[in-house]
Amino acid sequence: MDQHVSGYRSYFAVFITLLLLTLLTVDVAFREAGWLNLPIALFIACSKATLVVLYFMHVRHADHLTWVFVAMGFLWLLILFALLMSDYIGINMPV
Repeated sequence: MDQHVSGYRSYFAVFITLLLLTLLTVDVAFREAGWLNLPIALFIACSKATLVVLYFMHVRHADHLTWVFVAMGFLWLLILFALLMSDYIGINMPV
């Protein structure tokens, strides 16, 4: 298996991006955006999780089977969010 190691520059750029997204999360938490607060916060959280998975878990340079398992994990997360939101807004979904 070919080992690919990212340079310090890419790790530092991802770190700075994560810090900026964290500051953006704090800023969004203190602003009143009405019903948009939750979608904005979820988008920022998913962006940070994607950066962590791609760079710090080395999925960016992994083989295709790893990408399939990561995609299935995100699909499962979306299913759980859909079930959570259906319970939150009171829609009865068939089980």
